[in-house]
Amino acid sequence: MTSTRISGARLADGTRTDVRIDGRVIVETGSLPAAAGERTIDADGLLLLPGFVDLHTHLRQPGGEGAETVLTGSRAAAAGGYTTIHAMPNTTPVADTPGVVEQVAALGEEAGYVDVRPIGAVSKGRAGEQLAELVAMARSRARVRLFSDDGSCVADPLLMRRALEYARIVDGVIAQHAEEPRLTAGAQLHDGAVAADLGLKGWPAVAEEAIIARDALLAESTGSRLHVCHVSTAGSVEVIRWAKARGIRITAEVTPHHLWLTDESARGYDARYKVNPPLRTDEDVTVLRAALADATIDAVATDHAPHPAEAKRSEWSAAAMGMVGLESAVLVVQAAMIETGLMGWPEVERAMSRRPAEIGGLAAAAGPVAVGRTADLVLLDPTARRTFAVTDLAGRSTNSPYLGQTLPGRVIATVFRGVPTVLDGRVREPEEVVAAWA
Repeated sequence: MTSTRISGARLADGTRTDVRIDGRVIVETGSLPAAAGERTIDADGLLLLPGFVDLHTHLRQPGGEGAETVLTGSRAAAAGGYTTIHAMPNTTPVADTPGVVEQVAALGEEAGYVDVRPIGAVSKGRAGEQLAELVAMARSRARVRLFSDDGSCVADPLLMRRALEYARIVDGVIAQHAEEPRLTAGAQLHDGAVAADLGLKGWPAVAEEAIIARDALLAESTGSRLHVCHVSTAGSVEVIRWAKARGIRITAEVTPHHLWLTDESARGYDARYKVNPPLRTDEDVTVLRAALADATIDAVATDHAPHPAEAKRSEWSAAAMGMVGLESAVLVVQAAMIETGLMGWPEVERAMSRRPAEIGGLAAAAGPVAVGRTADLVLLDPTARRTFAVTDLAGRSTNSPYLGQTLPGRVIATVFRGVPTVLDGRVREPEEVVAAWA
């Protein structure tokens, strides 16, 4: 591997520095002269942060390769500045055994763009009836530490309690999709004025909030760790704030789209805006932003959900739920949190790098840009503004709600374990990445 010098970068705290990478590790910082034979990345005017960590990525493989693969999803992640992603288990077959999670991890290692960390299912087949092999997946080569039934809520309180108990044995985390299914059957959009105007069945906020409250109490009774996926309502924030004040071991994530978009976006029946949980109201967005800023919500997670074009080009009720988000995440966070003055770049570093790494049990990915740390890095141009386009998407699907919108910021380079996976804003081709690892 060629050594690399990043010159003239600005850290989140405003400090200007050069960084030298040798192998997979940062070996020097400060004012550094160029060395013979090394690659130099000119970072004058650019922001240097630890690589982003996503707790909620859908890679679709095995079984859904028409929408995404581990390779294409890894390329999308690198394009967005990510160096670690957690792959959700809603694959075919479901990632509920050591064999499947090891396959996903191996495909990620073969691709070489990011660290792909599989999430194991909580229940067999994500059916919510019997526990999956949590301990076996944790002790497998994939070293699973996060468990989730993803888009299916673990609705049975007895099964959820047992899952929390088993996760505690392996120092794992149960990541819950909080949705009481009996309250959302047939629901299409947030239960409010827009849904009523469009003639769509409403999706009540309490369906999310009730499960979070229940699971917080279950986590307290077991002493286990609970993570709440894609928080979307103001009421959910209050429940999480209460649980944290009580000392319950609870963490939470919010998506970029729930920080930026509202149910008003759905007035044109454009299914790109159909997600689970649904887009909510202006009031919810305001509360979610404040909760991320004060760390009641710990992390930003993309819920990157690729779909083939035909799955979105249908009437609203029949369309698939979800949107791609890896490539646009930091741009939307800059728009929603930095440009509104609610957060600075140190807080973005916390929410997109440090805290998600800590939640996922990845100590090596949770540190600052410093000597001795693994060289997982992202270089951003925060002054850039451009119209987000299909050419900005590096994955297999194009179901982004931001196409045609002007967004701030641009990922200029991503470095994964010392290997540049993105240079000059371009995702490197697989053969280039493979050659760089040689």
